[in-house]
Amino acid sequence: MTDTNLSVVLENIHHRQSIGHLIEPAPSAEQLEQAFQAALTAPDHHRLKPTHFIVVEGEDRAAFGELLASAVQDLGEIDPAQLERVKNHPFRAPVLVLAVTKFQDHAKVPFFEQTLSTGAAIQNFLLTLQAQGFGAMWRSGAVVESPLLKKALGLNERDLISGIVYVGSIAKPIIARPEQSTAEYVMHWHK
Repeated sequence: MTDTNLSVVLENIHHRQSIGHLIEPAPSAEQLEQAFQAALTAPDHHRLKPTHFIVVEGEDRAAFGELLASAVQDLGEIDPAQLERVKNHPFRAPVLVLAVTKFQDHAKVPFFEQTLSTGAAIQNFLLTLQAQGFGAMWRSGAVVESPLLKKALGLNERDLISGIVYVGSIAKPIIARPEQSTAEYVMHWHK
């Protein structure tokens, strides 16, 4: 990799941020496909391919909002204002992508490794979207544990919705994050 290529990659990584409000235009089908292809190159012990994606876009966001509200209500939420707020979550962005870890029993690949593989896939997905000029927000919350939601999405009870990624164009410029000192996060072990 040349120094120029490395600096482009590092700049993309260093400037990645979660964007809470996203607008049209959304990525095209081709741009999303590129991001999914990048996601599926994530580390994956024994190539189990535990990571799957569910895309919600356009008019389906309203029905998905209703499903989210039903799911949080099923989990015990009764406040009408909170239910209405959850119902509107899908309209934070033109496209939502649910990242799912479909756990597979394997003697050498525990579930936590499969979860980490999905996390790496999501990061690849986010970075590819950003490199294409889009913003994203990776969210989860109690709703991802909802049996009602999992059933409605055709998932197994043990499958993990690792997050809902909101995707679209950035509505307003964002302030760059300050560079972090690694001193308090990195330790060198010596014998």
